[in-house]
Amino acid sequence: MDELANFAAEVGAELKARGQTIAVAESSAGGLISAALLETPGASAYFIAGAVVYTAKARALLLDLPREAVAGMRSASEPYALLLARTARERFGTTWGLSETGAAGPTGNSYGDAPGHTCVAVSGPMEMAFTVETASDDRAANMQAFAAAALRLLQAAMAE
Repeated sequence: MDELANFAAEVGAELKARGQTIAVAESSAGGLISAALLETPGASAYFIAGAVVYTAKARALLLDLPREAVAGMRSASEPYALLLARTARERFGTTWGLSETGAAGPTGNSYGDAPGHTCVAVSGPMEMAFTVETASDDRAANMQAFAAAALRLLQAAMAE
């Protein structure tokens, strides 16, 4: 996690320097995005909230997203990731919302996604989303890759 934490420290320092805040909604990264952002002392200047939204029940309870809001959306898709990022930003009143949703492995998820598939999104002054395919069924490695991809996306959005 050292490499991930170092990268998150850079992103966190930029958020802090800008006086911006973030909320995270992650799934198959299992809390690694939030943990990486929180590892740096002083993270409370920019980190407002993080949720591991692993199930529909968690989505409803933590983000107050009813089933109707996601009707017709695949859970590991860019539109769904954008919805999670927007909802996290709006719900917690932050500058940025960051999300990740996919299948870490070693098997796929019940929605038909192969292991190593995730979508990450950021919502704030600008919005971006992309799909990550690691072509690996190594759960721990995928979780790390998913967290790093989300942080890279946030960094790219902040550079725009």
